[in-house]
Amino acid sequence: MTDVLTQSLRFADPRDLADLRTFVTRAKSIDDGAIRLQASGHVLAGYVCVLKPRILGESTPTVLGLRTMALSEPAAVDVTVTLGSVMDRLARAGAGDVELPIPPSTVSESWAGVGAPRSGWESYGALTDAELTAAAEAGIAEVARLVPQTAGAAVVNTARAAIWGREMPGVDGLPAGAAFAAFALGFLADGEQHVYRHGRWFRLSGPRGHVLVRTGAGLGLGFPAHGS
Repeated sequence: MTDVLTQSLRFADPRDLADLRTFVTRAKSIDDGAIRLQASGHVLAGYVCVLKPRILGESTPTVLGLRTMALSEPAAVDVTVTLGSVMDRLARAGAGDVELPIPPSTVSESWAGVGAPRSGWESYGALTDAELTAAAEAGIAEVARLVPQTAGAAVVNTARAAIWGREMPGVDGLPAGAAFAAFALGFLADGEQHVYRHGRWFRLSGPRGHVLVRTGAGLGLGFPAHGS
């Protein structure tokens, strides 16, 4: 990843900063992990990890959430920082503020080095938000039913892998974890999500954001950062 060339990000509208706050808040409620902030020119892309394998060989898919926002000034940034550090800075922002200071301390996350393809996506159909919501809610209920509160990590990981790794009805190869990510990050309303595929990658795209899924090879260690 590149070094930080910009000390802060200035958004085109206060609502963009508010959107980032909502995105970070939802992501932190799923997993108190990290966010990759990647800015080029006047666009900021924020990536978070919703699901990933916890141990080598586990079948849980790697599922990322992506939001893009407009910047008022060009920036060159590619850093991975904790969600908590971003939340701390967002908490200090006023209602009309448009600036986000970039946290100085970075973290290393294996998922952040596995970039989705930027081109070559092929249309793979569509799923309604209602279908995705139903799949996500059913999976959440199943996890709660199968995993007791006192369960160890191995039991939790096995249940998550089985439930979120199974295919969505009607879309060959797309894990149900994509539905969970779209639901948990607030990307669903009453419309539909377009489905795209590129090799072992899937993408759900709608007005509120994107879900990126890498199937098969877990975290994809050893693959290039912007591989196909």
